[in-house]
Amino acid sequence: MNREEISRIAHTDHPIKSPLDDAAVHRLLAKGLRRGDERVLDLGCGSGEWLLRALEARPQASATGVDLAEGSLAQARQGARERGVAERLTLHHGPAAEFASAEPFDLVLSVGAAHAFGGLLPTLAAAREHLAPGGRVVIGDGFWERTPSSEAVEMLGDFADLATTLDRVVADGWTPVDGHISSRQELDAYEWACWGTLAAWALDHPDDPDSAEVLATAHLRRSEWLRVYRDTWGFLTLVLQRTPDGR
Repeated sequence: MNREEISRIAHTDHPIKSPLDDAAVHRLLAKGLRRGDERVLDLGCGSGEWLLRALEARPQASATGVDLAEGSLAQARQGARERGVAERLTLHHGPAAEFASAEPFDLVLSVGAAHAFGGLLPTLAAAREHLAPGGRVVIGDGFWERTPSSEAVEMLGDFADLATTLDRVVADGWTPVDGHISSRQELDAYEWACWGTLAAWALDHPDDPDSAEVLATAHLRRSEWLRVYRDTWGFLTLVLQRTPDGR
């Protein structure tokens, strides 16, 4: 079973593919959708859950999503039809870092997709290219709550601590106007949902040729979470505006 299909199954019960609960997502979107008629862009939209919720909350908004995974985009299209927002959603298949648009966007989203750009600051550089004057960015990425092991760094990436992460964002020409640090409950709920759902799928499909591999993957990922990074890794989502005279 390929990585995309494993991810699809794992996120069945947690469609927001980051450790954020529904209340946090609702609040962060509200901070970005202040007028109600915004043009919204999600760079690395996956199955489009952030965009679908934005369109449901703001009937006059329009949205564009970009992602490399055609299967995820198919999910987004289906979700848009089911939720009655398909006519206001445009999807592009391709690298988010290469997306170009003639028109700017009032809200640019990129939550949990910084790997597609090579890190947090390159993601913000891409968002800056698409942002309309006075617009906002909602961006989410990891940070180290405590000094990580070398194994954790190798597994998840070379993040900074929380204060250093904010310093770098501000130095890059952005002002945080709101934010959310995922709670221990959110972080744990996300991991349990992903690997528990994956394991349940394997147990419920014993005759599937991929069942044993999927179950082994669920066990491995759960063990990595508990043994390698649970006590050190955190997740930060920021609502940002350009600082006057910011680059």
